[in-house]
Amino acid sequence: MTSAPLAARLNRVAGPLFFPVTAYGPDGAVDLDAFRAHVRTGVDAGAAAVFACCGTGEFHALTPEEFRLVVAAAVEETAGEVPVVAGAGYGTALAIQYARLAEEAGADGLLAMPPYLVVADQAGLLGHYTALAAATGLETIVYQRDNAVFTPETVVALAGTPGVIGLKDGYGDLDLMQRIVSAVRTERPGHEFLYFNGLPTAELTGLAYRGIGVTLYSSAVFAFAPDIALAFYRALDSGDTDLVDALLDHFYRPLVELRAKGRGYAVSLVKAAVRLGGLDVGEVRTPLTEPPAAHVEELTGIIARGRALLEKYGQERHG
Repeated sequence: MTSAPLAARLNRVAGPLFFPVTAYGPDGAVDLDAFRAHVRTGVDAGAAAVFACCGTGEFHALTPEEFRLVVAAAVEETAGEVPVVAGAGYGTALAIQYARLAEEAGADGLLAMPPYLVVADQAGLLGHYTALAAATGLETIVYQRDNAVFTPETVVALAGTPGVIGLKDGYGDLDLMQRIVSAVRTERPGHEFLYFNGLPTAELTGLAYRGIGVTLYSSAVFAFAPDIALAFYRALDSGDTDLVDALLDHFYRPLVELRAKGRGYAVSLVKAAVRLGGLDVGEVRTPLTEPPAAHVEELTGIIARGRALLEKYGQERHG
């Protein structure tokens, strides 16, 4: 854990947010050495932050002790170079337990995922996240998706909750997000509140989210092709529309279309891609399943096309 507030560090990032997969060995146990290598590769490649044991990191499949060990490994490996944010979820009591484990492990903050199974009303959701934020000294980002979708009024209340610093949107309703941003801006003038594009392949909607002022985003691609993810980030940031459009058309859109072919591919496809890069992080745990060989072959081709585009545009600009 570092001394600088998480909100301040995330407000001045210069790269994608990295969501590492959790590595497992041949026996199915957590492989901390492989996980550390994965984290180190991402940090060295330019990750702005490490979000450990979140959705891509199979939070749902980890025991509390495994969770603590993996978060601690991320903290040790980053050594304060970038902030480490840990997932926390399930019902309020268990979410608090995970939050305290993350704090003990040295994390800088929490990504508060939706409550397990139940569909709560707005008052219940607000009570859940308020209790979670109050349980530790860690700054908390609330994750909007699935059964945790908020009205603008609820986000205004969350923005005023001590310890809550931002909202990650994995729901994808731009009309709702615009109203949320507007409501917080008008009801809490001058209050710094962070917004994140948290859709499964956020680059595909990066231009749209930037239109409402949301520039921070999680990048699943960064976990297996940091060179492509970072090139896209820089092109988007600098207004290089030629490279942005080329990557959207020939890499990101095909990747999203492949992801739509299987349940759980937002995790298992990413993990397969990490293995294709040469790091054995094991397979996903049940109830997720591995993609078939045909889909892995398609994935291989998509990644190759992405890298070919980087080479082509690099040669054109420096040749």
